Amino acid sequence: MNDIPDQNTDGTEVDPVLAPAFEQIEANLLEKGFSFERAESMKPLLEHFGLEDWEGFAASWNRLGLDRYMADGGRYRRRRHATYSMQPGSITRKRHQPHYQSRDHNLLNGGIERWFRPMEDSIAAHPAMLAILRSFGTLAHDLTDDSERPETWHVEVHQFRIEARTDMSGQPTPEGMHRDGVDWVLVLMVSRQNIKSGVTTIHDNKRETVGSFTLENPFDAAIVDDHRVYHGVTAVEPIDSSREAHRDVLVVTLRHE
Repeated sequence: MNDIPDQNTDGTEVDPVLAPAFEQIEANLLEKGFSFERAESMKPLLEHFGLEDWEGFAASWNRLGLDRYMADGGRYRRRRHATYSMQPGSITRKRHQPHYQSRDHNLLNGGIERWFRPMEDSIAAHPAMLAILRSFGTLAHDLTDDSERPETWHVEVHQFRIEARTDMSGQPTPEGMHRDGVDWVLVLMVSRQNIKSGVTTIHDNKRETVGSFTLENPFDAAIVDDHRVYHGVTAVEPIDSSREAHRDVLVVTLRHE
């Protein structure tokens, strides 16, 4: 377990210039259960929380390991994984552990412990990663009632690369429309290279579509109240079959410890 110095994991006062954008995200989540944020609003917020060296952070997606747990037999997903404990004023990386989802939440790949490659130490403690955790932690703190707010959030972080070829579509959510079995979900776009589609859809408790958008540029983000809505992403395909095609995202989930 590695303690990571931090001062901004909850209740941080947002720069007055950025406060309206932050408040709008919170209002969207309260009203609809999700918020879609373009890079123009998301990047300044992350910079406020300490974002640095995005290029170095994003380059680490070139060093992920193949996901060998795909029950559909697919070899289109690469990933690394890390877990943290987050409390007011501190972020602590936990010892490497498996990712587990029940089959209630992941009918395709759930029900087993999945051991993915650990996130590189330099990336797990990278200023960009900490900025993302701080900002997301602040949102979760603000939006969780005092009576339900945990002393500690259990945080899981996944680096995903979905690859696509003409003979193999890439499936960002092969389990289909789903919930993750957590409290809050953040999906942050890192890179899209030579792909089309990859549309994010949001569904209510009756599984009817209530939102649809595409994460296109670095820092575009989807933030989801996992108790209130389902989410999914359509398959991605290459635009130019002669070139590499992939979709890189960071997924962060928070749940009560």
